Amino acid sequence: MSIPKEPRQLMINLMYLVLTALLALNVSAEVMNAFFSLDDSISSTNNVLGEANEKIITSLEATVEEKPNYKPLLTASREAQSVVTDFINYIDEIRGELDEQAGGLYPDDFKDKAKAGKPKRYRDKEIPTRYFVDGQEALGVQQEPIGPEIKQRIEDTRNKLVEIVDNVAQLKIDGTNITPQMIEGLKDQISLAIDDETWQEYKKPSWSDFTFGHMPVAACYPILRKFQNDAKNSEATILGFLAKQVGQTVIEFDAFEPVAATEKAYIIKGETYSAEVFLSAFSSQAAENISMRVNGSPLKIVDGKGQYSVTPGSIGEKEYKVDISVTNPFTNETETYSKTFRYEVGERSVAVSADKMNVFYIGVDNPLSVSAAGVSSNDLRVSISGGGGKIRKVGSNNFVVNVSEVTQNCRITVSGGGLTDTKEFRVKMIPDPVARLGNLNDGGVQNGTFKAQAGIIAWLDNFDFEARCNIVGFDMVYQPKNQDVITNANAGATFDDKSSRMIRQAKAGDTYYFRNIRAKCPGDKITRKINSLVFTIR
Repeated sequence: MSIPKEPRQLMINLMYLVLTALLALNVSAEVMNAFFSLDDSISSTNNVLGEANEKIITSLEATVEEKPNYKPLLTASREAQSVVTDFINYIDEIRGELDEQAGGLYPDDFKDKAKAGKPKRYRDKEIPTRYFVDGQEALGVQQEPIGPEIKQRIEDTRNKLVEIVDNVAQLKIDGTNITPQMIEGLKDQISLAIDDETWQEYKKPSWSDFTFGHMPVAACYPILRKFQNDAKNSEATILGFLAKQVGQTVIEFDAFEPVAATEKAYIIKGETYSAEVFLSAFSSQAAENISMRVNGSPLKIVDGKGQYSVTPGSIGEKEYKVDISVTNPFTNETETYSKTFRYEVGERSVAVSADKMNVFYIGVDNPLSVSAAGVSSNDLRVSISGGGGKIRKVGSNNFVVNVSEVTQNCRITVSGGGLTDTKEFRVKMIPDPVARLGNLNDGGVQNGTFKAQAGIIAWLDNFDFEARCNIVGFDMVYQPKNQDVITNANAGATFDDKSSRMIRQAKAGDTYYFRNIRAKCPGDKITRKINSLVFTIR
């Protein structure tokens, strides 16, 4: 597989790999949104590639009108374009089917703007596994998984493109000198391919499982879009090669926009702000035809990038204007593109925030983020006092806090880089869980539903941490209609033999009381009494 030379394409490939790696984690809403952002970004790149490919075809058509001997190159270009178009349409059909599998799309005017236009079950990991890997049953008929078909379609499309290239190699066209080495190099640059070594190296049962297995629905969209991007790149590679044989390669300056690349857009007073200013979609053939100015002053250009540095003398927002002029070497036309960039200059400060809420809970891992503007994370020292607290580092700016004593004054102290700051947190017990019969709140209940329950469960409603409270025991009171009550002290959460017999006797009009329910949560030294339950059998 070839490595793309274009910065935008390389960036998309790297984003794709990073976001795929994040699937091993419990992905957050931000990461889910990032999948859709990546999908949109790849789609935008595909549109740019499509426009550039159309221009190459148009250029070849104009050349063939004057020099008919080059017509076989135009025919091969159209064949490659047709093969890729068929593949892209096929993937679009798969994306449409995935929309339906995920419950359809939220309307564009949906009240929650973050979900508008997205599939309703975009977090679901079982849908891709069934649709792409294992197959599924629909209307009583077992449907085969679509993953192997996609893999075969990728291989078939690549083989067709390779066949087109091989056919060109056999043609004797006046004015060209296509060698076997050039053809082999071109085939190596066709990026649409199946990487069998990778999924076999990870000991996955199939390419489909490695690519789609247990992925959230949201992650499948950029994966499918990436296949289309590989196809478009392959088309562009072939068309560019064929056009070059007749001297019709055109420098395409699509989507011109000045870009400023800097390590940070927020610096400390006294530090130097540095940025590389360059033109996106830069071509090495145009290096001598570009000039740059910042606030009217010319920049020295090296490899298409202008070097700009300034040392601010005060804090606050700063801005500078970039003007980039480009002369097309084929038309001698010059165009200038301008954009204003901004950055912020500030003082040193420390930010300490609990990732869940502004409180530490006993018995669970409390995530903490610590950062200090202008100070490297390696130079920061973080300590804790009060609440019987302990702290450990789990990332460059991330920590986990464990506490054991209730207090209002648990302090996190951050020092380093000439700074010292302290922030106080409260330490609390995990809130009381809510007792339910299975997942039933008290009230009227159908006889069959009531008898199907196995015991009392403690639920931590609206609690953001991974924690579980256990039922230690409860008193069960059975009041048969017009009869004497029967009681039982049940140990544990699950119904014991006597409680189970009492449950099986339930009939319409009977009442069951669950009282003195006791639970124990992480960090508890003694049990706590929680809510009672009353059920009337219907």
